[in-house]
Amino acid sequence: MLITNKNKTELKKLHWVGAAVLLALYANNGWAFSIDDVAKEAKSLAGKSFDAPKSNLPSQFRDMKYADYQQIQFNHDKAWWNKLKTPFKLEFYHQGMYFDTPVKLNEVTANSVREIKYSPDYFNFGKVQHDPEAIKNLGFAGFKILYPLNAKDKNDEITSFLGASYFRVIGGGQVYGLSSRGLAIDTALPSGEEFPRFREFWVERPKPQDKQLVIYALLDSPRATGAYRFVLRPGKDTNVDVQAKIYLRDKVGKLGVAPLTSMYLYGANQPSPLVNYRPALHDSNGLSIHAGNGEWIWRPLNNPKHLAVSTFTVESPKGFGLLQRGREFNQYQDLDDRYDLRPSGWIEPQGDWGKGRVELVEIPTADETNDNIVAFWTPEHLPEPGKEMNFKYRLRFTRNEDQLHSPETAWVKSTLRSTGDVKQSNLVRQPDGTIAFVIDFVGQQMSKLADNTPVAPQVSIGDNGEIVEQSVRYNPVSKGWRLMLRIRVKDNKQPTEMRAALVNGDKALTETWSYQLPANE
Repeated sequence: MLITNKNKTELKKLHWVGAAVLLALYANNGWAFSIDDVAKEAKSLAGKSFDAPKSNLPSQFRDMKYADYQQIQFNHDKAWWNKLKTPFKLEFYHQGMYFDTPVKLNEVTANSVREIKYSPDYFNFGKVQHDPEAIKNLGFAGFKILYPLNAKDKNDEITSFLGASYFRVIGGGQVYGLSSRGLAIDTALPSGEEFPRFREFWVERPKPQDKQLVIYALLDSPRATGAYRFVLRPGKDTNVDVQAKIYLRDKVGKLGVAPLTSMYLYGANQPSPLVNYRPALHDSNGLSIHAGNGEWIWRPLNNPKHLAVSTFTVESPKGFGLLQRGREFNQYQDLDDRYDLRPSGWIEPQGDWGKGRVELVEIPTADETNDNIVAFWTPEHLPEPGKEMNFKYRLRFTRNEDQLHSPETAWVKSTLRSTGDVKQSNLVRQPDGTIAFVIDFVGQQMSKLADNTPVAPQVSIGDNGEIVEQSVRYNPVSKGWRLMLRIRVKDNKQPTEMRAALVNGDKALTETWSYQLPANE
């Protein structure tokens, strides 16, 4: 064809039309799914009566013991995306025991949403006898996420979604410990707790270069529904950005937002009543709060003899979490469970959460198999049923607890509890019926202070106790300061509240140590 000026003009027009079409296609080539799709379903569910999930498990799987359930293992060579060049892989949990209702799993691509169908071929059943025909239409109990976290040539399990709205996440060099949840309802109320569950998930297929994974979830329960978007970013500290759109079906007594669940059996501030080579046994040893006014609060955990609920009124919280302070192996001495490697869970609200409170629930437990610690945010006011609540926050799973604080604020490294005593004239120590606490404060700026800096304690105690002694001294080992307290409890059947901090003149040097000595009977 002869190329004339007219032809050139027409070709140029076609070029711009083609470019416009490509731009339009590119603009529309986003994901085929978003949180708004889940929110639409959640809001619709909130306007209907709750349809309780029904178990589809044969009795053999429903009644099996934990040892048998553990035998059912996923075949690693069948991992989802195993044949694709993606850094993330999915594996699935089989139904069994109390994981008796299926959750629906879907894969999201740029132009489609398709269900990931269950098949017994995904699993190795070990010695569990089963009829393949009887279970061919079961579903999955949940899923786990694999990623080369600690070495480029090895996939590590970094996230697990299994049971109700529970999920666990770890970062580099960590092992599973505390759990997160989508939502908590009426925790520790006499009416009993309601456990919402994630009934359906959508996972975006990652590209080869992706360093994050996006997951959507639909939450459902008798009195609430919700749409969730999780953006998982693995690393030395693994972060999860969460967006939650929540709708109430009916009024609730207490709504727990961004709940964390952990375990505390015993530790330095509450030693084991039995002789044990492990000095401490816990997934977390304290609740940390960064209040809207800038105050930092540290509340060591207890394993009380009776249910205990502690409330911290906080407006516009900057952060809170259940932390595992103390990373030396000799603090735990456990080669099997490695409590020294279990992550702290820290929540950073995005935007202003307004008025409300952080609540800590401590439940008595006789062994480490029970998660007996719960912490969450509860808003001061809840909307009418059907109205949307929108919460955004970042979940951080870390072993670098000291980096949560600014260098100016010293923090509690340890809380030690002991029998109170006085030194006699013959230098022999004699118990005097008091209880002693040794609190070590450390911090980046504090370590630069001269050892003769005038550091003073500010200590208060509730009506159920009196302070017998308080003193503070420089600790040359930690390059911090040690606060020594002796208190006398008036009524052992009642808990005793205490608060303490260190100051230099008018300047606060430390976070606030806020402790509740549990009732002894």
